[in-house]
Amino acid sequence: MSNEISYPFTADSAGGGSQMVTQAQWQYMSRQFAKDRVDYRLSAASLVASDLPFYAQVVNGTTVSIAPGRALVGGFYYQLTATNTVTIAGNTGALPRIDLIVLRANLTAGAVNLAVVQGQAAASPKVPVLTKTYGATWEMPLHQVSVPANSGAMGVINVMPFDTAEHVAVPWNVTAASALQSVGTFVYDMDNNTSDTQTEYFVGRDALAVTRDLGQGRTYTPSLVNVNDGLPSANRTGRWRWIAPGVVYFSLSIVNDYEDRGIVRIGSGAIGISLPQPAASATGQFLGGWISNPQRGGNMPNTIDISAHINKSSTAQTVAWLYYPSTSNLAEGQDWLPAIPLRSTVTISGVYETNTFGN
Repeated sequence: MSNEISYPFTADSAGGGSQMVTQAQWQYMSRQFAKDRVDYRLSAASLVASDLPFYAQVVNGTTVSIAPGRALVGGFYYQLTATNTVTIAGNTGALPRIDLIVLRANLTAGAVNLAVVQGQAAASPKVPVLTKTYGATWEMPLHQVSVPANSGAMGVINVMPFDTAEHVAVPWNVTAASALQSVGTFVYDMDNNTSDTQTEYFVGRDALAVTRDLGQGRTYTPSLVNVNDGLPSANRTGRWRWIAPGVVYFSLSIVNDYEDRGIVRIGSGAIGISLPQPAASATGQFLGGWISNPQRGGNMPNTIDISAHINKSSTAQTVAWLYYPSTSNLAEGQDWLPAIPLRSTVTISGVYETNTFGN
């Protein structure tokens, strides 16, 4: 007899192939196809609790009614075709407990049925542990039931897992492709034309949003704003990447390698640096940095802490403005940065919220 087993095939074979499968074998196999979930796909549409499958409500002191629904439990499909009830054990004691209403696949009995897993009474009760044993008993949660002490009124909350949209991948044209996907879909831009970087998107209720860059960081050339003279692009280096929906991390280096002059601001105001993506401005934002000034140019210290302020505004902001501690009177706090000294390097990095969602 072969010690290698495989299934299902059209006929048994000497190499261990089997035409028929046992319940346990079916469970091992089908659990690879789909995990436990209610057969109901959630989207961004507005719902009330009674719209959901297996909706539960307490109909008298210890009886909970369960509405019809469908689910996959431990690899087995289940359907409740009409409203059913379960009974929760009363609690006349002085301590509360938490019970679970579950769907229980019992491979010995050969069926999936509604069941109650009773918790332990305690001053701070915990949710009972589900049983998930291949070939025996497998439970999926539907509702958590709070059972107060002294026969108090029970409460029921929904804790069941639901189906959601599949993840999909596209070689390019991710924006156009995402518009054809259901809300709740993650779309992976595989960048097969190598024009950008591999990126994950989420088709959300609010907008299509990049959730994270999966490949190399992106580059950009930061611009200096409100200055008398621009530096060559080779002296202005920036990197950034999406790290969450509407959130980027970025860093930049600005090297003033002129030996005879600094880069100074024009008129009043601060020197600004351009951001890789427009920033949300409902509250204003703050980033940190420093200037390495080994020649002590501009009568400034050899190292200078600077802060980059993204202004609060009614419109998206594309520039962060640079401030530094007053060199004449520390009690005055920060001043507008007047110059980038000769032979100095500015480094700024941080995380900020973008204007992806229009705020």
